Amino acid sequence: MEIVIKATQFILSLSFLIVLHELGHFIPAKLFKTRVEKFYLFFDYKFSLFKKKVGDTVYGIGWIPLGGYVKISGMIDESMDTEQLKQPAQPWEFRSKPAWQRLIIMLGGVIVNFILGFLIYMMITFVWGIDFVKPDGVKEGFAVHESFKEYGFEDGDKITKFNGVEPLDVTDVNKHLFLRGLTSIDVIHENGKTETITIPENIGKIMWEKGVMKPFKVRISPVIDTVIVDSPAEKAGLLKNDKVISVNGISVSYWHQFTKLVLNSKNDINIGFERNGVTNTITFTPRENRTIGVNNYRLNGLNIQHKQYSFLESISKGSSLAIWTLKDYISQFKYVFTKKGATSIGGFIAIGNIFPATWSWQAFWSITAFLSIMLGFMNLLPIPALDGGHVMFTLYEIITGRKPNDKFLEYAQITGFIILIALLLLANGNDIVKLFS
Repeated sequence: MEIVIKATQFILSLSFLIVLHELGHFIPAKLFKTRVEKFYLFFDYKFSLFKKKVGDTVYGIGWIPLGGYVKISGMIDESMDTEQLKQPAQPWEFRSKPAWQRLIIMLGGVIVNFILGFLIYMMITFVWGIDFVKPDGVKEGFAVHESFKEYGFEDGDKITKFNGVEPLDVTDVNKHLFLRGLTSIDVIHENGKTETITIPENIGKIMWEKGVMKPFKVRISPVIDTVIVDSPAEKAGLLKNDKVISVNGISVSYWHQFTKLVLNSKNDINIGFERNGVTNTITFTPRENRTIGVNNYRLNGLNIQHKQYSFLESISKGSSLAIWTLKDYISQFKYVFTKKGATSIGGFIAIGNIFPATWSWQAFWSITAFLSIMLGFMNLLPIPALDGGHVMFTLYEIITGRKPNDKFLEYAQITGFIILIALLLLANGNDIVKLFS
């Protein structure tokens, strides 16, 4: 059931984004009287699940869920249909249109992705508002990774400022460290002493190389809030509101200790827990990835505040969320080009696992907004076969006044397609390796 819910959300989100992205190409093509031969959700190699011709365009659904496409007459695209290019150019073909029109057609998809991301973040802000935790809202302070204790941090530290400024949400500390150039953190130690701790300027790179992506974890009471259906925990008899007191005989005081002991266990897990004032123990086998199917969404170690935004306020706040999402994604993109980055690229399984195991419209739309902005950025990369590759060649034509010849564009498209297939195999290969390891 958990897999079905995740897969359903993923396919629904992907289909929504693909259709709107392709509409971004389709609409300006039609406005400029360019013939669109096909409009497809998913790829239709050999056959289609559904297709219907309306006017000059065949609308359909393919069987390979790797994306979608619009086939525009007179354009060298992923279909590699070059036969029509051997004929004289027709006025309805892409190649007959002025460069500025072709540029708008090719930019249409990514423009829709970015606008869509902005609109969804605005909607999320207006409908659900924003939850945040002020510095004094972390009741038990943070648990600190050992590698960060060398800078002067201690378990139980309460963080008060980022770079000398009180943050809106102090639980964003890990994100600010990794992506936003955090160079100092003000803390109050458990003994009451206050200190400003200087952070190395290359802290993001250090975190990446050491694999310490969450050096600060909120200390939360180990009370189970959610037990996932058909999980090992449910089958063993654990219930909501059970308080974990030990794992394999080791005493537990906080949620992060509990999860660490479970993940590091080698065989069956013995969990001691308290229910209605009575203590008990239970032993069971976790999944292969050492998870057992429990969550703590209640965050009973935090004072979570909520702010609701008016429609006008949500425009500003939603835009800010979208801009920071794009900035953060660009900041982390540089790590892809490292040795570790090549093995960290994820495919469809990794993306699908972003979605929660229980249905949540707020989470669904939040992830969809992120994916929309991510796809917009990725499609702008100057790789032939992507929108960014077509944009690059069209800009070259506009600047120099010389249009690349069709044979060059054909070879460039083939090269780009090979690059994309290689990246697709790498990403999904990484998923498979991680799944079994």
